[in-house]
Amino acid sequence: MPFRFVHAADIHLDSPLRSLALRDLELAELIGNATRRAFTDIIDLCLDEQVDALLLAGDLYDGEQTSMKTALFLALQLRKLHEAGIQVFIIRGNHDALSRITKELTLPETVKVFGGRADAVQIARGRGDVPITIHGMSFAQPHAPDSLLGRYKAPVEGSVNIGLMHTSLDGSPGHDRYAPCPVGDLQNSGFDYWALGHIHKRSVIDGRCKLVMPGIPQGRDINEAGPKSVSLVTVADDRSIVIEERLTSVAQFERIQVDLAGIDDWRDMLAAIGGRLNEARGMAASEHLIGRLQLSGATPLAWRIRSDLDHVKTEAVSLALGIGKCWVEGVELTCTAPTQAESEGAALSSVPVAELWRLIQEDILPTEGYQAELRTIADELRGQLPPECRHILGSDEAGFQTRIAELAQQGVEDVLARLQATPTAEAG
Repeated sequence: MPFRFVHAADIHLDSPLRSLALRDLELAELIGNATRRAFTDIIDLCLDEQVDALLLAGDLYDGEQTSMKTALFLALQLRKLHEAGIQVFIIRGNHDALSRITKELTLPETVKVFGGRADAVQIARGRGDVPITIHGMSFAQPHAPDSLLGRYKAPVEGSVNIGLMHTSLDGSPGHDRYAPCPVGDLQNSGFDYWALGHIHKRSVIDGRCKLVMPGIPQGRDINEAGPKSVSLVTVADDRSIVIEERLTSVAQFERIQVDLAGIDDWRDMLAAIGGRLNEARGMAASEHLIGRLQLSGATPLAWRIRSDLDHVKTEAVSLALGIGKCWVEGVELTCTAPTQAESEGAALSSVPVAELWRLIQEDILPTEGYQAELRTIADELRGQLPPECRHILGSDEAGFQTRIAELAQQGVEDVLARLQATPTAEAG
């Protein structure tokens, strides 16, 4: 008889959404509740598919949780699986290593929470069924600078060996290094399936040993864009392993490109934004779409858009609400004013501002003195930011240089936009 299980990770129940909450309380509430709904959908998937087990590969919570509301929610969901005879195997990752809920909550006997020492559990199977062994090891502390692979028990001979591990693998952009473990080491470990967690982007590495990172089941910000999912896995009687991706995200973040090239009328701009929102909503796999608009292209409206960006966002939010289950969480600008050649010889609406723009681009931005001063200011700013926010100025030297150059250019455009701005009574 086949052995079937659902593999999920990085659920981050009740994750605080500080930055989103500052901008839109209603949207923050939607995403905050979506993490719970995604977990409920995972439980329902287990019940609907009548699987044998649920594997949770770390970061079930976001930190040292003390909320009894979260505890009761988790206990209720796991009780559903217990009553259906579905086993649950949990490891703690870097975010929930110190979680009091996992350590103190009384869970059904069908739930196995692996401790800081590696353990292996042989699944009770029928006569003639393929033997299954589940291996796991939790983070004892939030930091795990070294690979944990050598501390796992050896694979059980004759059994299909499934390991749970929370790891950054060889490293991934945007993720700190935790229990790093080369992919090649896992592939040569003698295991049949590694149920991984930590990296929030889904990946499946096939071969003799399957390495699966299911990704986060519900994105929390624009850096976790796209539909999110878990894995439904079947170990067949011939020991072959089939992996199916199953959607779990209630809402998905997407960057939505809007090309405004050649558009010179405010209403036409809004029509272009509305059209792209409609297209993106239709393509979204999840129930809700949360978009970040990226306005690009050479348009005579560029400086006016920049000077009235709050107005543009309000209009975009209104358009999204009219579509239904569609939200706009931000607007980014890369659109520029057309050059004189692009305007087919027509004079710009403010020749002095155009001359100032050229002067800044050619005689100020490239100078060593300006670049040095810019770096000094950025270094001071980065030092004042909390550690978890410093990545916004780049995660390495190259990223830092690119980011401060982008911010400098945006600053120039903002200043010139205010100099160029014209009355907006006809807008809307």
